[in-house]
Amino acid sequence: MADFPSEVTTETSVPQPQSSTSGRMVTSIGSVIDTSFIRSIPAILMIVEILAGMIQWALIASTAFTLEPAYGWVMFVAIGFWITTTILFVMSLCAVQQKMTFVAWPLAEMMYNGIATVLYFVAFVVNAVYVNAFVHLYFGHLAAAAAFGVVVTLAYGISAFFSFLSWREGNVAPGTVPT
Repeated sequence: MADFPSEVTTETSVPQPQSSTSGRMVTSIGSVIDTSFIRSIPAILMIVEILAGMIQWALIASTAFTLEPAYGWVMFVAIGFWITTTILFVMSLCAVQQKMTFVAWPLAEMMYNGIATVLYFVAFVVNAVYVNAFVHLYFGHLAAAAAFGVVVTLAYGISAFFSFLSWREGNVAPGTVPT
C-alpha cells in the first residue's frame, strides 16, 4: 500500500471554442462529407438503388398488395434493402468506413451486394408472376414495380461486381500479379 499515493490531482481543460460568427460554431463541411465518393461509380449505383428501390416499393404500397401474400415478400425485400442501402450510403458519404477499421468493408460490401442481387431477383420474379392477379385493378402499378425491380436487381448486380473487384484488389498478395 505504500506505493499508492494518498492524494491524486487531476488537471482538466475546457475545450476552446472554434471561431464563431453570430453565436454559431463554424465547421468545415469537407471534413464531414467525402465529396470524392459522390462522383464514384459505387456511389452512383447506390443512388440508383435507393431511388429505383423507393419507387418500386412506393408503387407496390399504393396497391392492395395485402390481397396477395407473395407481395409481402417483395415489400420486405424492397424496403429492407432500401433502408440498409440508404444507411450504407450515408456511412460511405461520411467516411465512416475509414474510422471503423475492425470491419472488412470490401468483403462486407461484396457479400451485401451479392445477397441483395439474389434476393431482389427472387422478389422481381415473384412480382412479375403475380402481376396478372391484379389485371383490372392495379396492373399498371405492379407492372411498373416489376420494371423497377429489374433496374434495382441490375444495379445491385453491377455493385456486386465492383465490390468483388475491390475485394480482390485488396486480397492479392504482392508479387503474384503478372506484369
